[in-house]
Amino acid sequence: MAKQQSSVRERQRTDLREPKRYKVYIHNDDFTTMEFVVKILIEVFFKSPEEAETLMLQVHHSDKALVGVYSYDIAVSKVRRATQMARDAGFPLRLTYLPD
Repeated sequence: MAKQQSSVRERQRTDLREPKRYKVYIHNDDFTTMEFVVKILIEVFFKSPEEAETLMLQVHHSDKALVGVYSYDIAVSKVRRATQMARDAGFPLRLTYLPD
């Protein structure tokens, strides 16, 4: 019996790596109310009311605070959503994301 040759090539396993992580920071300003910052932290970043209050006070005293570390897509979407909520409410709240 003759052997049949297949035209299918086996793929070699490529090196898989975890996606890069990004730190999301919230910055202090003189116009955004503390209550609104707490609201953003609870609704967008899913922080508990106690944790949101602690982070808000850290922002108030330290000029910025680390809100969380996320993959790129999640970091960008959370920053955009929080920024849009702030603009809709008339606040100049600023959030940034940086590679971890």
